Amino acid sequence: MSGKVFSLALLLFMLQLERGDHLRSPHPDIPDKDLFWGADQYDFAVVLPATALECFWHFAHHGEHFYLNFMVQWVTGVANDRHLSVTVNSPKGLLLSKVDDSTGQIGFDAEETGFYQMCFSNFHNRFGSMQVFMSFGVYYDGQVDADRQKEEEKKKKEETNKQLNDTLTTIEDSSVKVQGLVFHMWRHYNFGRMRRGADYYLLLSNGNYVRYWSAAQSIVIILAGYLQLFFLKRLFHTKTTTETDKPRC
Repeated sequence: MSGKVFSLALLLFMLQLERGDHLRSPHPDIPDKDLFWGADQYDFAVVLPATALECFWHFAHHGEHFYLNFMVQWVTGVANDRHLSVTVNSPKGLLLSKVDDSTGQIGFDAEETGFYQMCFSNFHNRFGSMQVFMSFGVYYDGQVDADRQKEEEKKKKEETNKQLNDTLTTIEDSSVKVQGLVFHMWRHYNFGRMRRGADYYLLLSNGNYVRYWSAAQSIVIILAGYLQLFFLKRLFHTKTTTETDKPRC
């Protein structure tokens, strides 16, 4: 009897996982407008081996703006290719955006609440790995639903009727605006840092290329000179003669 109960509980748990409700709505009892509306961002680098696929998930609420910036910093291996295939899927598995390049930017407004999937594929390189720097996250520009917007407008009218010179509201709005501008400035700075990192690795790669080829060419020149000298000496090689051993015609 206990085995049947355990099997039934396991079956119900698997059905719940297949529905994916825990991914799309982590707080089913709380309405979406009452959740925390903030900014959440990450930036780091990963190394993708040859023909590897790496996926990441990030949570976004309906109405937030989702962004993804990426750049290939260096590539190793034989017949390497700097192109990277990047796809972004919705919580329901629908393809939202796809980029196949060494660098790219993806941005869109989240139409549904849930975990958005970002996949990075290195299938162009079958014998080499690459390092990818990525920066992704969400931010909220202040868009609200119609009911909440009406309530806020009503409260603002009441406040303006009571206090015409409310300096605290002006300071709060200015601080929010400054915070948003600083956040966007940080995004552009992060993208510039990715570009500088890619240039640095490219400079190191070119330096190693010039160094190795210079050493190889020096070895070839020395070896060619030695062989020329060896064959020239063989042309002028003379055998010493004695009374018993004389050169013959």
